[in-house]
Amino acid sequence: MGTSFGIGRSLAARLFRRRGIGWRVGISGRDGDAWSQGVLHQLAVRQSGSQQVAIVVAAALGYALNQWMSPTAVADWGWRIPFAIGCLIIPFIFLLRRSLQETEEFATRAQRPTMRQVFATLLQNWRVVIAGVLMVAMTTTTFYLITIYAPTFGKTVLSLNTADALLVTLLVGVSNFLWLPVGGMLSDRFGRKPLLVAMTLLTIISAYPALSFLAQAPSFAHMLEVLLWFSFLYGLYNGAMIPALTEIMPAEVRVAGFSLAYSLATAVFGGFTPAISTWLIHLTGDKAAPAYWMTFAAACALGATLVLYRHLSVRPQLAV
Repeated sequence: MGTSFGIGRSLAARLFRRRGIGWRVGISGRDGDAWSQGVLHQLAVRQSGSQQVAIVVAAALGYALNQWMSPTAVADWGWRIPFAIGCLIIPFIFLLRRSLQETEEFATRAQRPTMRQVFATLLQNWRVVIAGVLMVAMTTTTFYLITIYAPTFGKTVLSLNTADALLVTLLVGVSNFLWLPVGGMLSDRFGRKPLLVAMTLLTIISAYPALSFLAQAPSFAHMLEVLLWFSFLYGLYNGAMIPALTEIMPAEVRVAGFSLAYSLATAVFGGFTPAISTWLIHLTGDKAAPAYWMTFAAACALGATLVLYRHLSVRPQLAV
């Protein structure tokens, strides 16, 4: 993987994966129109729950490979096995795409906006889009920290073995999947804002102490405890955030606005989380330094939530 050919293959795979994320996020915004206000939490289960299933499967494959193969074999050719298995899902994606139907609201429109009108509406609502990006920052940063970066953090920073780090990631994925619908249902019952504010405040307060505890006494059990706590914060927050992000976007550009906010947050906050976490550790010498980035993302999300629900004109049916 160190050659230019290997780098090219890795880049192509990442670009294809990003394109897939863009399609999935766009469909999620479209799905928001199809759900009634009382069951919008199911959108969070569908949209983000599918990510957790992918994390569980990926972690299980990684764990199995490290149990059944030598580290040399995994590095030489074994890493190709998960990629090959992942490619098997591509035909099902096209089958699902063929079965999608437009929402009634879109299908019955007498006039549909042009691309110029869509961009104009997005520009008119740029504050909402930027606030949406900051709301999603908490989701993407925490998700990448506790799933994508966790195996590397466990192995290279905490000196745990690869199998233990992957097993923690697998269990975190299961935990995420369980907490997401709980967060969505609580937000349907009590409103989006209370849950969003509570989870961001808890993250700001607890992120550094939790990671500092783990850094001072690294072990499989402690890593599992800390990441399951972060999973709780992520699941309840994201279960409320996805319906909220759907609701705050103007109906005319809901899919575009949702997709743009989510994708930008994923690129700027989530995608850079592993690199920034590694850089912070090297810069400060503090193994708990990734908590600074997580705290910053939570502060951004808290500020955006307070601004949106206090100052911006949102849809009348927005749950507060």
